[in-house]
Amino acid sequence: MEKTHALVSYSTMNLVFTTRFLMAFAGGLGLFSLGWSNPSFLWAGVAFDVALLGAALLDAARTPLQGSFTLRRRCAERFAIGSGNGVTIEVQNHRPAPLTLWVKDEPPPRMQTPKREGQFTVPPRGTATLHYELVAPARGRFEFGNIAVRLRSPWGLVWRQTSVPAVESVKVYPDFRAAQRQVIEAYRMGRQGERRQRLRGQGREFESLREFVIGDELRHVAWAASARRGKLVTRQYQIERSQSILLMLDCGRLMTARLGDLTKLDYAVNAALALAYVAVAGGDQVGLLTFTRRVDDFLPPRPGASQLGVILEHLHDVQPQMIEPSYARAFAHLGRHCRKRSLVVLLTDVVDADASADLLAHTAALIPRHLPLIVTIGDRDLRAFVKPPPTSLDEVYAQSVAEELLTQREQALNRIVELGGLALDVPTGQLSVALVNRYLEVKTRGRL
Repeated sequence: MEKTHALVSYSTMNLVFTTRFLMAFAGGLGLFSLGWSNPSFLWAGVAFDVALLGAALLDAARTPLQGSFTLRRRCAERFAIGSGNGVTIEVQNHRPAPLTLWVKDEPPPRMQTPKREGQFTVPPRGTATLHYELVAPARGRFEFGNIAVRLRSPWGLVWRQTSVPAVESVKVYPDFRAAQRQVIEAYRMGRQGERRQRLRGQGREFESLREFVIGDELRHVAWAASARRGKLVTRQYQIERSQSILLMLDCGRLMTARLGDLTKLDYAVNAALALAYVAVAGGDQVGLLTFTRRVDDFLPPRPGASQLGVILEHLHDVQPQMIEPSYARAFAHLGRHCRKRSLVVLLTDVVDADASADLLAHTAALIPRHLPLIVTIGDRDLRAFVKPPPTSLDEVYAQSVAEELLTQREQALNRIVELGGLALDVPTGQLSVALVNRYLEVKTRGRL
């Protein structure tokens, strides 16, 4: 993304005196103090300051802004949350003399930066740049303001100051590079061999025949081929490709909780991107559904690398809301628009019996047609709270409530497994890696 912002108006232009002018003017005022002994010093001081002020105005008139320079703000097409995003202000001098400028950018207020202004001299008909980095605190759309510019006069007595129109929006996306690193970490933790070779498992796509070895399942024995060869031969399968994966993200009240600098929804988005990256690379179709009290967004599962970019675009500005999610509407929408059997990955959080019961009811109805994987984001604070022994009656009551919530969560997830679904409860720091590994396990075992 690159835009050129050229100065075209003097309407906001004003003058600012430099330090050189102020020191010289103060010297003229110093002559006033000698006026008590000799009036000529008083008139000399007045004459000096008046002449100095006239010189400053003349100096300002000799400093044309129109056509003197051009400003360009250059930054990445996409900003990533939580990491440094470079911004460059480029100044091009159109005059045959050097220009000394003070440039001050106006980045989005919520973005952090240690430096957004600087003074530099641009050589004749040359260019100079000011570079700084911004740290985006959240996903979404942010807006830059105008660029304030001061151009120093040839004699150095005044700055001519103006504001260059430079308002523009920038989108902040999840850190996709972090998602890729998490995928690599997932493979490093036990899936390296599967990545290097064609994945084999209990999928429905036949790959080849090989000699039977102890431990192979008898149902995979190719009896006709065994009879022809005079020895037992077993069928070997590869993991089926072009299967359907649907990512469901709960954007309700519990996902607003902050763990460090990010919300639970931020961690869920990063994990969803990591899984989508692996699934697309493996040839699967990936879709997306986000919901609160209603379905906010839906992308039908589709294959191809382009789908990954579409998912990234849809996730860049999704935000949690302080309302209760409706599992009923989310699963009803899924049932109407996703007919093909899919691995339905629901990233959510449940802490009470009512929410667990609602989730269980709709998961049970989903299981005959789809394979649900319910992923709850563990609360480290809650688990840490129940570990130390209580020291007061209030802490006994508080820990009892916390233990009850953890027990309800565990019972709900166990019930999902009993119904034939899959469940995963992990802390935020392990979420992406654990989710990718569970997906690979599902593929390897042919659960779809």
